[in-house]
Amino acid sequence: MVGLGLVLIHQSVDNPMTPLRYPPPAAVASHRPPSATPTASTDAGADTGTDAGADTGADDKALSRSEPTRISIPDIAVDAPFTKLSLDASGHLSAPPPDDTNLVGWFQGGASPGEHGAAIVAGHLDTKTGPAVFAGLGQLKPGAFVDITRADGTVARFEVDSVETFSKADFPDDQVYADTPSPELRLITCGGTYDRARQDYQANVVVFAHLDSSTSA
Repeated sequence: MVGLGLVLIHQSVDNPMTPLRYPPPAAVASHRPPSATPTASTDAGADTGTDAGADTGADDKALSRSEPTRISIPDIAVDAPFTKLSLDASGHLSAPPPDDTNLVGWFQGGASPGEHGAAIVAGHLDTKTGPAVFAGLGQLKPGAFVDITRADGTVARFEVDSVETFSKADFPDDQVYADTPSPELRLITCGGTYDRARQDYQANVVVFAHLDSSTSA
């Protein structure tokens, strides 16, 4: 699996699946610092006078590992729960259920939102029934906020740095999926022109964001 250059998830209007590039877990989770190592407890930081889940030894506001439960992006009216995404036997990332238009998926093999590293969140642009949760993703502007509520009771707030559209034929895997020393976020969906002959969008929209702050829910 490590030898794979990328793996795919799928979605579209005619076929609820359209290729979305994705790296093997080693490309996302490698070189994670000890403070971001998964732990059994989700109560880190409770009753300490700091934000729950905060890694007080870090100067980049990094949090300990905790699963995301809900995402809110006020600027594009997103308010949706999470489902976990994993790789299947063929090395493809399972997509969120195509019959749920208001659901995002988190790649659980990588960083959780707020940890050191780039947390990967994917959502449908559309389904057979119409627009889906990330239909407006390409309209986000730098400076917009993305709030992710986590299972440990913290809300990790990310600030958007840029919104990019990349051709699937020349997708910059290293730029999107490279491990990062500070907590970052990638929101990904399909974009560009829809090729009905191939039943495939020709591009991906990627939002790059960094952890701005965290609070108790």
